[in-house]
Amino acid sequence: MEKNKRNKIIAGVAVAVIVLGSIAGFIYWTISSGSIYVENSMVSAPVINLAPAFGGTLQEVFVNVGDKVQTSAPIARVGNELLKAQSAGQILSISTDIGASYGPGKTVATMINPEDLRVVGQVQEDKGLKFIKVGQAATFTVDAFGSKKYLGIVDQVSPTSNVGDIVFNISNSRQENDFDVKVRFDITQYPELKNGMSAKLWIYK
Repeated sequence: MEKNKRNKIIAGVAVAVIVLGSIAGFIYWTISSGSIYVENSMVSAPVINLAPAFGGTLQEVFVNVGDKVQTSAPIARVGNELLKAQSAGQILSISTDIGASYGPGKTVATMINPEDLRVVGQVQEDKGLKFIKVGQAATFTVDAFGSKKYLGIVDQVSPTSNVGDIVFNISNSRQENDFDVKVRFDITQYPELKNGMSAKLWIYK
């Protein structure tokens, strides 16, 4: 009797484990099938290069790396030309080599406009790209802040892949190309997010 009772308990526990496992698997499948995971992602903004139109020697520098500047703020003087910020933003790099010669178009400083910050994910064409549309909701994490979830919206899906030179190899498998997907977020709500931070991205279908 005791043995039969023990066997029934073991069988009941086994059934419960199977049922719970099935429920957990179904929940995971439901969540994962409703989103596209993009591991290769980064917080970034287009870099703005500041360079003289006519060239000359670097005379003065008015900013430091990390400074926040307003539109038309003086950045540096090259010859008789005053380089100004093209928009409000933050200085990423600035030459301090006073007296150095800079030809026309040679970069003296670089900056970004924080309002242009996006989470840029690289999505392989066979990994759900066809399901991604502008306006879809997204969440993301950044490595610097662990598992903290941030909210965003798909802002752009690149019309062309990131392929550079075509590489031919002896293989029956086709190369799957990556496309940039950009996710916009509220920079005033998430001021801690910086250009260049690594991220992980989930886009909801």
